[in-house]
Amino acid sequence: MDSTLSLNGALYAELTPAGAWYAVSTRDEGSDRQLLLQLLQHGGELALTEARLQEWSATDSPAQALAVLYRLQRLGFVSGSLTGRSEPAGSLESRLPALLAALSGEGRALLADDNGLYYATAGFRHEAAEQIAALAGDIVSLGRRHARLLNQNLGLGAQAWALIDPAGHAELSFHPLYLGRQSFVLVIGGQPRLGDNAFVAMTEALCRRYA
Repeated sequence: MDSTLSLNGALYAELTPAGAWYAVSTRDEGSDRQLLLQLLQHGGELALTEARLQEWSATDSPAQALAVLYRLQRLGFVSGSLTGRSEPAGSLESRLPALLAALSGEGRALLADDNGLYYATAGFRHEAAEQIAALAGDIVSLGRRHARLLNQNLGLGAQAWALIDPAGHAELSFHPLYLGRQSFVLVIGGQPRLGDNAFVAMTEALCRRYA
């Protein structure tokens, strides 16, 4: 995004894969994450005026809101465009399998809720998907029970869990996602591809419904 562009013009801000990950991988309620979640919902369709930017970031002034935006820009979490785009066609349920497949080096991934029920899958058979989703629910519960140790005592910022081979490559990984009051677990078979734009598209679609 070119910071010299006026927000009173037709500037549209969208998230990079890194920005999408930062937005949904934590429950933090700071202005950075609030703005990113709003951009996931509306950034491609609504021009980013100063008034809208202040509302979305829940800051006290346009200057504070701009500071949040430019900080996210410097971190590589936000990109900008002079042209908007419409919401992709098709329902969330119809789009998810292809998006999930793109997030795995083997085309195998599923999305489960934090109760251990799978929402959508690609590459896993129904019976396996049910069992993996139940495992994902247990892993989320385990992470919550030991959050103080992992986050505070050990200072580990990551919340993902993985089964790895002797070379350290992920064979099955579990990535908690937080969208408003709804929590999901993205389970990926093989090497994750979270730097793919399919991850942005998936989080956008989920945010429009749940955030």
